[in-house]
Amino acid sequence: MTLPVPGVPAESGEPGGESYAALLVPASAASHDAVHGALSDLGFTGWLAPPADDWVVAIAVPGDGTVAAARRGVLEAGAALADALHARAFAVRVRLDRQLVIAAWNGADELGRYSSDPSREAGADEEVLDDPFGAEHAAAFAAAAGRPESAGELEEVLAESLASDSVFESERLARVLDLLGMPRWIVASAALPKDIPTGPDLGGFVRLGAGSTGVSGAVRGWMTGRVRRRTPPPPALADPPRADDPGIDPWLL
Repeated sequence: MTLPVPGVPAESGEPGGESYAALLVPASAASHDAVHGALSDLGFTGWLAPPADDWVVAIAVPGDGTVAAARRGVLEAGAALADALHARAFAVRVRLDRQLVIAAWNGADELGRYSSDPSREAGADEEVLDDPFGAEHAAAFAAAAGRPESAGELEEVLAESLASDSVFESERLARVLDLLGMPRWIVASAALPKDIPTGPDLGGFVRLGAGSTGVSGAVRGWMTGRVRRRTPPPPALADPPRADDPGIDPWLL
């Protein structure tokens, strides 16, 4: 029996670009081995990048789907990872290159959550607004990344309304990563399991399938992947801004 390799991005017939997602923990807050252990406990599927000086990075697979036990997408996995490590952690997610979501935690406390376009969330109805939401969390994001001086510029980048027909959200994410001192190669991580342009050598990545490595990980990743595709994670925003919200001034729409 031949099993697909965990980590191969699924093909999508939807318009747009790539979907990908990452978890990031400051290397000063938790070791590579500690993050590896916590991801294994979560039943995480994806790729753990080689050790680096500044950040421990894990690429979640699939980028826009359930990637860990208990119906956890990358955001829920990020919250569980931060809580388990008692450390700061970030989750970033790009959906079809038309929506960027960012969230950050310090241990069990969520620091903020951002969506560039809540209307792009799977299952959103026509009343959900398409303006960036959560840019005011830029200062919390910058402080958690150890770059408080970048807060003002980061908020401008997050608040900017992009023309979705000509600008991909990967471009916004690249600017965010630069401002927060995070590795820019994340925007090309959908290339895995092929080499990532400008990224770490593929041989240094650890491939996790439902928390396991090697042949066991390949089998577990394949088996759980079939179930997880039928149980998508909850939306990024539990209560997105809506045009029919009586608290919104109609003159602002």
